[in-house]
Amino acid sequence: METAELDYDLPAELIAQRPAARRDAARLLVYDRARNEVRHRVFADLPEELGGELVVVNDTRVLPARLPLERPRGEVLLLEPLGDGVWEALARPTKRLHAGRRYGNVELLEHLGEGRWRLRLHGEPAGETPLPPYIVEPLADPEQYQTVYAREPGSAAAPTAGLHFTEELLGRLDVERVTLHVGLDTFRPVTTAGLDEHRLHGERYEVRPEAWERIRDADRVLAVGTTTVRVLETLARGGPLAGRTALFVTPGFEFKRVDVLLTNFHLPRTTLLALVMAFVGVEQTRRLYELAISERYRFYSFGDAMLIL
Repeated sequence: METAELDYDLPAELIAQRPAARRDAARLLVYDRARNEVRHRVFADLPEELGGELVVVNDTRVLPARLPLERPRGEVLLLEPLGDGVWEALARPTKRLHAGRRYGNVELLEHLGEGRWRLRLHGEPAGETPLPPYIVEPLADPEQYQTVYAREPGSAAAPTAGLHFTEELLGRLDVERVTLHVGLDTFRPVTTAGLDEHRLHGERYEVRPEAWERIRDADRVLAVGTTTVRVLETLARGGPLAGRTALFVTPGFEFKRVDVLLTNFHLPRTTLLALVMAFVGVEQTRRLYELAISERYRFYSFGDAMLIL
């Protein structure tokens, strides 16, 4: 698949700058594959669209991982702890930074390429919420960029399909949890000409044995978000209950455990959009995105959601 097939045009005003006033008031585009039907709902209607599926969520929690640098002016985005205070991170401006120097609480150890660094953090992560660059408005409350079920600290970005849930809505569903800590693989754009040339570094995940037993034996499973999909399909292929996954889901992929997908609308040229195309079909995904744009759905992290039955 050519990476250019992941392109589409989005009016800038459809990029959501803030979440809905109430989480479950976001819009929900429902695509019923069996009937080839589209329905326009709100997220609070989700239980009415389901038929007893086990709903699996990613309970990772976003770290205050964006650390400002004063001289030179820039920032560090913590990606993953490596042990003993050492982290992998993105840092900029990379060309003006030097291994062996300390910048505030950040001591740069080694440049790994592509803006990635190995560094030592003196103290605990105590920066800002790492919002995506397309969100330019400050958050009224950092908890708006956390799911209501976030438990396990470790992510550099939120699993955004889960941002629409409220505690009340969760109480109406049969829910199970897995953990995948969102890192570079999830939000790094595809820059190669061909999708098969893009490489994933891997992201950390963990699933409790009793949770996997429920998921494995469920009649039907709804995965909340692309990160949850990658965990479930990794385990369905014999992966361990804890480790790293570099599973790259692209068109032609055979889904073994995910029956229903709940997801946001994703950026062009991303592995997330490729995963949705693998689940729905390339042309059908394009048609759904064109419809969402024409119906003025809100896109990206704080935007609306899509349910694929």
